[in-house]
Amino acid sequence: MGPRVQILGHLAGEITVIEPLAVKDLGIGGATIETRFPMLIDSLHELRLALGALTVVVKGRVVHSHISDVDADVVAYHTGIEFVEAPHHVQDAITAFLDAIQSARKN
Repeated sequence: MGPRVQILGHLAGEITVIEPLAVKDLGIGGATIETRFPMLIDSLHELRLALGALTVVVKGRVVHSHISDVDADVVAYHTGIEFVEAPHHVQDAITAFLDAIQSARKN
């Protein structure tokens, strides 16, 4: 590795962090998720969702985020995600997954 050079001024960047989340509700247009960290309103994220045997990746925009629970050492946040430009195969996978859940609940 070579030497580092100090940046005078502003050099923008982004970082992707893989963190677990819990899906609290799911629809074709979005989801409510629970995380251990707050999310910025209007920020864009890629979500990897395990829909039974199939895993899909969908881009989502944060529409709201708030503290949902405070424990002795953990804060939980509920965040509303609106899916953005979800490909048809992802929409189809979500629809099939939700149909399977609803069908299983009827039996």
